[in-house]
Amino acid sequence: MPQTSPLSYAHGVVDTPLIGDTIGRSLDRAIEAFPDREALVDLPSGARWTYTEFGDAVERLARGLLGMGVATGDRVGIWAVNCAEWVLVQYATARIGAILVNINPAYRAHELEYVLNQAGISLLVASLTHKGSDYRALVEQVRPNCAGLRSVHYIEDGSWDALLDAARTVTDAQLAAVEAGLSCNDPINIQYTSGTTGFPKGATLSHRNILNNGHRVGELIGYTEQDRICVPVPFYHCFGMVMGNLAATAHGACIVIPAPSFDPEATLGAVERERCTSLYGVPTMFIAELGLPDFAAYDLTSLRTGIMAGSPCPVEVMKRVVAEMHMEQVSICYGMTETSPVSLQTRMSDDLERRTGTVGRVHPHLEVKVVDPATGATVPRGTPGELCTRGYSVMLGYWNEAARTAEAIDRGRWMHTGDQAVMREDGYVQIVGRIKDMIIRGGENIYPREIEEFLYGHPKIADVQVVGVPHERYGEEVLACVILREGAGDLTLEELREYCRDRLAHYKIPARLQVVEGFPMTVSGKVRKVELRARYAG
Repeated sequence: MPQTSPLSYAHGVVDTPLIGDTIGRSLDRAIEAFPDREALVDLPSGARWTYTEFGDAVERLARGLLGMGVATGDRVGIWAVNCAEWVLVQYATARIGAILVNINPAYRAHELEYVLNQAGISLLVASLTHKGSDYRALVEQVRPNCAGLRSVHYIEDGSWDALLDAARTVTDAQLAAVEAGLSCNDPINIQYTSGTTGFPKGATLSHRNILNNGHRVGELIGYTEQDRICVPVPFYHCFGMVMGNLAATAHGACIVIPAPSFDPEATLGAVERERCTSLYGVPTMFIAELGLPDFAAYDLTSLRTGIMAGSPCPVEVMKRVVAEMHMEQVSICYGMTETSPVSLQTRMSDDLERRTGTVGRVHPHLEVKVVDPATGATVPRGTPGELCTRGYSVMLGYWNEAARTAEAIDRGRWMHTGDQAVMREDGYVQIVGRIKDMIIRGGENIYPREIEEFLYGHPKIADVQVVGVPHERYGEEVLACVILREGAGDLTLEELREYCRDRLAHYKIPARLQVVEGFPMTVSGKVRKVELRARYAG
């Protein structure tokens, strides 16, 4: 149980130690313990693997990567929708100590080029197409500007087979020698988070970071080898690859992929067909599933638990998830990419109020506190302040950005989340606001400054401020308030969205446009975004 204190501080003290394995060794333990149990089911392709078969496939791909010249510490990009190959790449790169760089499938050329160069990606695995995006065309568009990118392998064509065939040039002994040189403290994953200024930052995570976090998430909802986890959330987020994949393999459970991207019918169909015991999603996903006209026709009686995260869950939605989806032990998680991700989580026995009114209490082995943003002093319980967390889960840093790392992690190794929170007397934490101007749209974190810097390049825009305004389905949507250049004429929302369409991820593209003469300012000359939000909230 966390310590009690009159101050807003809690420590997840437990007797069980942290895992000191690499991800590869953790997978080996699952294979040894559960060789014939299913590890991965990819419903769109019809493919399924037992743990033994999955281990063999991971090992072959790991040798293929070595055969292609990938070395420990090299960056391997994965730009793909949810599929079995995504999971294979995740575990194969971990086996050889290559650093997997997750690339959002919604990225356009502008964002893809930045990530390829900033991370120094030498080998890229990508989908061919999805929802109108031609990934090959986008790669070819930016490739001349990415000197470090040596090879690209598309999952659906012969270049993927060539990657697998390269395994013939590497022996089992050579792979074992590479694995023997790895440490659980090595960087293993880079995930890009939208920055408050400029381009995204690459949160760099170790085996120790994400393996332990995935394991603990699963422990708190009682995972065993009997569980089958339906994962409709994207693998490029920690939600999918850590809370989903690593939580599963750390317990010998099965990962079930219902569709390449979220589809409510496919998700409930997967739960029914595969007798899933656990289901993941952000609140908008559960709302979409509950809203299906034939929702009652799905047999969801196999469910017992799951995870809801990304944004607060409305009480009525939670009631239906528990009663009608049979998820009596559903858990709420709070975290951020920089903390691998979860630092707070509700427990299986928590009541409805704790599941809807809070984001849980401190995770095992971690510390959380709420501080005065101005002084850094820990505030009394019940007092709002900035939420900070410390422990094994805190990232190694932002990739090649020491200054930005120092802004986020203080000298005491506390990660400053930027979220305004209140720790209650019972140790449960409520998120009451955001110190930063982050917008949360359907579970996607959007930082306005990145969009603003992009829109400054529009020939008609002299100045721009981006804010989040309420939206019934997504929680918030993106509003761009712009001041036009003199003589620029009119600017329509359609014109603005067209300018963004092939260069920004779809969820970052403004849903609303407001042309203004000027912005409300503070006496010190800062734009009052809170006033903009209030003014255009309707």
